[in-house]
Formats: sequence, structure tokens, C-alpha cells
Amino acid sequence: MESKIKSIRPFIGAEDFELSRSFYRDLGFEETVLAPNFSVFKSDEIAFYLQDYYAKEWIDNSMIFLEVSDVDSYYKKLSDLNLPEKYAAVKLVPIQNLDWGRECFLHDPSGILWHFGEFKK
Repeated sequence: MESKIKSIRPFIGAEDFELSRSFYRDLGFEETVLAPNFSVFKSDEIAFYLQDYYAKEWIDNSMIFLEVSDVDSYYKKLSDLNLPEKYAAVKLVPIQNLDWGRECFLHDPSGILWHFGEFKK
């Protein structure tokens, strides 16, 4: 019997669970509460788990790469959300051109670094 991989869903933590839940909803993810301290966030076929757990060393070393089809449009969408104004610890870093493609960065309220990238065609 052959099994086909259907998805990958990382688990991430939150220093302030309620604040992070709000942040990810504002980012456009749909939340499904699985337990009082555990939710899954989805957008189309992409999903991740957010848990009410914080270990500084883990969070400071957590990065997630999200491939997008048009990094310029996605960066504009992120900029228009004004997340750094709403969430004190959030930082949005402009698009960088690299050998492999282009990407921008977004630090969530706990410090997790999201990469939004587009590979060269």
C-alpha cells in the first residue's frame, strides 16, 4: 500500500496566546479552536498549530517559510494590514532580492520569523 503525503503542519508556540491568536486571524488565517490552549490556523491548503506554550530558545529559533506566487502583492497585503502598529513586537521587513528568488519577513508577536518568498522562475 502506497501512502501519499497530504500536508505538513508545524507546531508553533506563543508567549501571549490570546495576542498571537488575534495576530494570526488579522493575518488572514481561519482559526479552529481544538482546546482552550490549542488551535489550528488555516488558509487554503496551508495550516499550522498554535499552542499556549512558550520556551524562549525554541521560539527565538523558529522560522516558517511560506511560498507565495507574487511576493510584491503579498508584501503590499502585509503592509496594508498595519500589523506593526497594532502589535508592538511585530516587525515587517521589506522584500530582499536573493540568488534563489525574493522574500520579505514578518516577526510575529512572540518573535517567530515568517519568510514569505517567491522562487525564481
